[in-house]
Amino acid sequence: MLSLAVQKTKRLCHLSRQIHQTVLKVAEHPQLEDSVTNSFASFINEIRPEHMSDIVRHRSKRMILDNIGVGLVGTQTHVFNIILQYCQDLQASAYGNSALCSVYGGKGLKLSPTLAAFANGVAVHSMDFDDTWHPATHPSGAVLPAVLALSQMLSNDRKISGEDLLMAFNVGIEIQGRLMCFSSEAKNIPKKFHPPSVVGTMGSAAASAKLLSLNKEQCTHALAIAASLAGAPMANAATLAKPLHIGNATRLGLEAALLAAKGMEANSLILDDTPGCSGFSAFYGDYQPKSLSPAGKDYEFHLEKQDIAFKSFPAHLGMHWIADASVSVRNRLISHSGSFSPSEIQSIILRIPVSKYINRPFPESEHEARHSFQFNACTALLDGQVSIDSFNEDKMFRHELQNLLSKVVVEHPEDNVANFDKMYGEVAILLENGDVVTGRCDTFYGHWRNPLSRESLLKKFCTNAKYALKEDQTDAVIQIVENIENITDSSQLPKLLQ
Repeated sequence: MLSLAVQKTKRLCHLSRQIHQTVLKVAEHPQLEDSVTNSFASFINEIRPEHMSDIVRHRSKRMILDNIGVGLVGTQTHVFNIILQYCQDLQASAYGNSALCSVYGGKGLKLSPTLAAFANGVAVHSMDFDDTWHPATHPSGAVLPAVLALSQMLSNDRKISGEDLLMAFNVGIEIQGRLMCFSSEAKNIPKKFHPPSVVGTMGSAAASAKLLSLNKEQCTHALAIAASLAGAPMANAATLAKPLHIGNATRLGLEAALLAAKGMEANSLILDDTPGCSGFSAFYGDYQPKSLSPAGKDYEFHLEKQDIAFKSFPAHLGMHWIADASVSVRNRLISHSGSFSPSEIQSIILRIPVSKYINRPFPESEHEARHSFQFNACTALLDGQVSIDSFNEDKMFRHELQNLLSKVVVEHPEDNVANFDKMYGEVAILLENGDVVTGRCDTFYGHWRNPLSRESLLKKFCTNAKYALKEDQTDAVIQIVENIENITDSSQLPKLLQ
């Protein structure tokens, strides 16, 4: 009894010192209390499940279900197998038997929380099949693997309810959305760095901090630590390394929050545009941050104002405009002549935005093909669709497809800007007889302006999940996600995914 009393006294003294140190810091630096960073930390610390509106709950549950599905099918890829072997080797050498967390499709395989988040994050982006937002980023994959891993890590001490997991997920999404809006550069298709490697890391740190119940000061440090772990160059787009951007974002954000919980500190003005000291502004030349409104029932989440884009096939979001336009042209040709004959095509004109890394005339790998306007346009013309199988080698290097690729001419109309909210895709086919047939797509099915129906979303999820789960598991996952507010132990969800 005496030892328990002593331990309690020590904890109270330690807490008292922490409070005293915080008061001194605010007294020495009064600008901290009014800072942008402080408003973000306050939001993370103070927002509650009852503050989420019905539309936020609805949209975020759709995001969670879709992200799990693309992660499950992503376990079938070469890049995931490389990462899984790496994580297993690291687990064995560094962690021993401390594995706690499930790996998508892992059939009972467990890893440490950070390695599980990393592996599952890579799976999510291994096919470029995950959701996309505007300004451009992939928001869900950077957050969900981290909070799922945490739900299992914390389950020995306390059960994380489904409501709390949904809250943490939305905190991670909200932080990303707000940060992206602080720069006009962010509104266009990126040129320098891959956005989820930056804002995604911050979102993961925020979501993890929320689930770990960090205090406001610790939330500040979690964000600041995460900023030092963020960033990945666009040069690695269309390579095996690109999925690491999501894996690292979710893993490193989680690590930032865990470090903050242990007492690690960093710059308390990291999100402010501080003269002479680059914080988060180092990533954007036109960074103009604004404080978040206080958390409460009247707080308007970014997700309330704009929905998410869900992809119908695994490729860069820009490909979905040009694929839909190509299918439209193909259907018109069939209506015109009764069949589609590639031999009658003299040239194919693609009218697309200027974006070098997705302008790839003759892709040499599946990852390049997922980032090629030309490949996706010609595949849609030839097959009437683009699908998971379109990126298999036997489909990619077909003679008929290579012949169509040789006929492509690219144009960049001035009104077609590299912006997911404003761009369009247009395909014009010049036939050997001189006729021209044109198709255009301004908003593809799955875009936030034209969202997937519940039936379409479920069909996509079930199609993806079958690669890793049995039918009864798939049904159980759907039930849990759609009723997540009523789940008392959210660690049930990741356990179902192996």
